[in-house]
Amino acid sequence: MSALGAGSSLLAGTTAFGSSKAVSEANPFDRLPSFDAEIVPISMEERRSRIAKAQELMGKNGIQAIVLDSGTSMDYFTGMRWGQSERPMVAVIPAKGEVSYVCPKFEEDRLEELIAMGNKIGDKIYPWEEDESPYEQIKKAVLDSGATSGKIGMEERVRFFIADGVRRVATNFEVVSADPVTIPCRIIKSPAEIALMQIATNMTIEAMKLGFSALKEGEGPSNFSSAVAQAHQKMGARHAFALANFGPASAFPHGSTQPQILKKGDVVLVDCGCLVQGYNSDISRTVVFGAEPTARQKEIWDLEKEAQAAGFRAAQIGAPLEAVDAAARKVITDAGFGPDYKLPGLPHRTGHGIGMDGHEWGNAVRGNKQILEPGMCFSIEPNISIVGEFGVRHEDCVYMTADGPVWFSQPSPSIAQPFA
Repeated sequence: MSALGAGSSLLAGTTAFGSSKAVSEANPFDRLPSFDAEIVPISMEERRSRIAKAQELMGKNGIQAIVLDSGTSMDYFTGMRWGQSERPMVAVIPAKGEVSYVCPKFEEDRLEELIAMGNKIGDKIYPWEEDESPYEQIKKAVLDSGATSGKIGMEERVRFFIADGVRRVATNFEVVSADPVTIPCRIIKSPAEIALMQIATNMTIEAMKLGFSALKEGEGPSNFSSAVAQAHQKMGARHAFALANFGPASAFPHGSTQPQILKKGDVVLVDCGCLVQGYNSDISRTVVFGAEPTARQKEIWDLEKEAQAAGFRAAQIGAPLEAVDAAARKVITDAGFGPDYKLPGLPHRTGHGIGMDGHEWGNAVRGNKQILEPGMCFSIEPNISIVGEFGVRHEDCVYMTADGPVWFSQPSPSIAQPFA
């Protein structure tokens, strides 16, 4: 049969969904491919170029320094990974000079160990004791770069108490958003970043195939989710998420709180992602379990495919990101759904930016006039939700080239074949 059957497998090279024989090995995870030889970490040279671009943008925007809290932007610019706590540990990038860190004094030795391991930008540390102010040390790091007044930029993920603490002690400075610096840097991905995202995507496709083979009639979504998580880990990725929703629950874009038991004829909507060297994948697929799709299921599945293709065609260099949403949404509203975000129809934006964060700048949404440029990466996922029946979502991400968009993962060819 062309629909997914219980115990069927997608690991044996199927051409139609669920049509090949089940894998006979006791452990199907052993058949997962290895991507180790393809993974190339971000180089020090690239990180230095990121710092240089940030400093150039600081000069253009009159910002004397930017502050990065622990998280993805700190990792992006410096290579430093550090968990957040109530004790501030931040990186300071001055408009002129070298990157420095402000950290608790008792953590200084650990920070020095991480710096000594290499592939980190900056080695100067401003420690603060438990009874001292970390904000005074942040101010000192800025002053030592040669700035005596002006603007200090806060990256958008800097927690309020840190930004407010700097504002209170650095009275000669104005605390502002660092968005004019950090967003233009991170929204344009380099070939090295795109390569890592491609590997993450390839891993997720393999993991999803194994996850589909684990679906069983009469059981819940955990079979799928656990199989995908194990597959990601087996291939060396950091598992991010693996969601599966059945039947009416598939109409909720991020799932339902109600218990779900899989039965034949259910629409199954899955959404999965992982990270490779800090870079994300994000893929959704919609199939029908254990039975031939109904005419209604196939009609909506095909309409979703048409909407996704329209969004892809609209993603052209020089066009605004909102054009992607408008094109995909028009297909759905022309078919009688919506309009706008009304249900049944498309209740959210058509796509989101992706990179080191699963959702970041570059949303395909009405009102976003951001012009598409080479290096931008985002999803195209015009979900169709019909509450009380089912939902369909095809989600694949693209990266922009000078010639237009390129898929990280090829869209589903048909309702019977989720992978190209």
